[in-house]
Amino acid sequence: MQTSYALFFDIDGTLVSFETHQIPASTILALTQAKANGHKVFIATGRPPIIITNLGAIEHLIDGYVTTNGAYCFVGDEVVACKSIPPHEARLIVDDAIEKNYGVIVVGEKDVAVLDPQGQVDEIFRQHLAVENLDKAKPVEEVLQQRIMQITPFFSKDYEAELMARVPGCTSGRWHPAFTDVTALGADKGEGLLAMAKHLGLNPDHTMAFGDGGNDSTMVRKAGVGIAMGNAIDELKAEADYITASVDDEGVRKALQHFGLI
Repeated sequence: MQTSYALFFDIDGTLVSFETHQIPASTILALTQAKANGHKVFIATGRPPIIITNLGAIEHLIDGYVTTNGAYCFVGDEVVACKSIPPHEARLIVDDAIEKNYGVIVVGEKDVAVLDPQGQVDEIFRQHLAVENLDKAKPVEEVLQQRIMQITPFFSKDYEAELMARVPGCTSGRWHPAFTDVTALGADKGEGLLAMAKHLGLNPDHTMAFGDGGNDSTMVRKAGVGIAMGNAIDELKAEADYITASVDDEGVRKALQHFGLI
């Protein structure tokens, strides 16, 4: 009897092409076959729920979501994990962004705020990543009254190290040269995967994680099988158990076939 796997997929650069902003037809078919074969499909993304708008083609196949890099995980209406940034550290990052004039996305439990003094947020999220719904952003002071799941500052890797030293209750996962995702310490995709497995009574050895960026590192390491896409950063490829083809070269389908899941 074949082992059933829980499959965890990053969105951008893994399920969705950076070139077309679509899920390749081969991936849709592969996930449909995997579900028919008894496997479960989960999303594991840095995106907060409000901007997960590009999965319509596979929405009916998804069993649960690890969002905001593991800070907010849910199955249907049931919250599996919710880890928020310490309020004073969230305030420190936002104040720093205002003082130094860099862009930041603040993700509350219910709403999102955007500060974009240089236009970087709009350029990268709307034009390069085809992100929708940022026009629904609320004022930052209003969002800071909520529990903060994630903050996405737009600054260099060098400055990231400097700022993170000032917020010991946070961790950082970078998947794009222009910005990083900051979450509460202990909130990452790997922990989200383990929390989801525990909640649903799944064996962590029978989990498989697919990713391409730095924020996928923890789940690729902690999954039973960690898979790096062909378009992944070199650091992730070095940590993966298997390297498949790129998102645009049927990488998901090829990996699932390689491991006999479809």
